[in-house]
Amino acid sequence: MIPVTVGFPARDFTFAKRPDMTYKMQSDKNHVRGYTADGLEAVKQAIYKAIMTERYRYVMYSWNYGIELQDLFGQPVTYVCPELKRRITEALLGDERIQSVDGFAFDFPQKGVVHVSFTAHTVFGDVQAGREVAF
Repeated sequence: MIPVTVGFPARDFTFAKRPDMTYKMQSDKNHVRGYTADGLEAVKQAIYKAIMTERYRYVMYSWNYGIELQDLFGQPVTYVCPELKRRITEALLGDERIQSVDGFAFDFPQKGVVHVSFTAHTVFGDVQAGREVAF
């Protein structure tokens, strides 16, 4: 027997917004406790996790999650900076709470290291974030 779906698209649907509640990481103590984060704090944590997780490296994450940085080692700085901008934007825009990423600034504290800082515009407000990458 084939199911009948006549009239199904004509029905009105309401999609409930699920909360952003997640366990809060305490990065200074390197553990997760029973505390929770919601809203802007949850998005800050999601940004941190996305830019600190190497894509394709961990089986528990989807291949769509994280950022690719390993192939930047040994590349010239003229290649690394625009690629970092593109890859960070790509990694973060997969989250529906993040609307855009801009305001990239690059600093070179020592040879072979670049510190990138940027602003992520989210539905909860703006988040300043950054990452240091050895190339």
